[in-house]
Parts: sequence; C-alpha cells; structure tokens
Amino acid sequence: MSETLKKLQEFRDTVVKEARANLLRMNKNSSGKLSKSIQGEVKQMPNSIGVYFEMEAYGNFQDQGVNGIKVKHGAPYSFRKGIPSREMLASLDKWIVKKGLAPRSKGKFTSRTGFKFAVAKSIFNKGIKPSLFFTKPFQEHYKTLPDELIQKYGLDAEKDVLQILDENLKTR
Repeated sequence: MSETLKKLQEFRDTVVKEARANLLRMNKNSSGKLSKSIQGEVKQMPNSIGVYFEMEAYGNFQDQGVNGIKVKHGAPYSFRKGIPSREMLASLDKWIVKKGLAPRSKGKFTSRTGFKFAVAKSIFNKGIKPSLFFTKPFQEHYKTLPDELIQKYGLDAEKDVLQILDENLKTR
C-alpha cells in the first residue's frame, strides 16, 4: 500500500498547507494558534485507510461561519441571545491587544471592558462570515483524489501480485 499511502499523505499535506496559507491571506491568523493547530493524519488499519484532520475548535466557526442574531450567513452554527461568555471576552481582550485597538477617551487610554462588550455585541448581531479557509482546499483536492487513488492502488496491487508470483516461483 505504499503508493496509496503516499498519495493520501500528499493529499493531507496539500490541504493543510493551503488551509494555513488561506488563513494568512485572509488575515484570520492573529495569534498563529489556529494555523499551527491544523493537522492531518493518515491511518492504515487492517481493512481500511483513513485521512483525519483536526484543528482548534474555533477553526470550524471561522471556516463555516456563524449566523448572527440579525445577519444570517447560511452557516451551520448560530449565536443565541445572551451575554458573552468569559472565554469569549478573554479571547476578545487578547485579540484587541494584538490588533493594537486601544480605546481612548479625550486622548487617554480607557478600560477595554466596554470595548470588549461592544465588539462581542457586534459579533452576536452580525455573526461570523464563512471564510472556507479549510473547506475550499479540501473540496478542490478531494475531487481529484479518486482517480489518482485508483492509479496508485493499481500500482500497489501490481507490486503485490509480482511479489507473490516471485515468491511462489522461488519455492518450486
């Protein structure tokens, strides 16, 4: 199965590389944490081979989008009415600092608390537009995968048959 595995590993590497590049291009990689978290694994089991991808949980929201209370994006996720969680406010605080968005009043820096709540309210109302940073490269390369896998599997099968024939001929 070496040729088949190589093809699946190539598919995995290409999807991960393009997803990371998309994050940078779309300016959705403030801390770099999401980009670094995108991983893929090819697992060979006794009767099958699987390709698995994972990333930080919020990567799904960035990729697929989140419907806001007022603006709908056709996303599979939606915000509920309510106040933002502590985790969301902590994430927004870090994001505000990284982006250099320091609120000021009369030329002096002020507390970020009100600014965090204003940003959170905007996100709740408008949602998060789908970026498809992962979905697009996955779908693009997945389309070509069946034909290429058939070729690679054929090469593996041919090697296996030749090896079996060679072993059988040596034993006679």
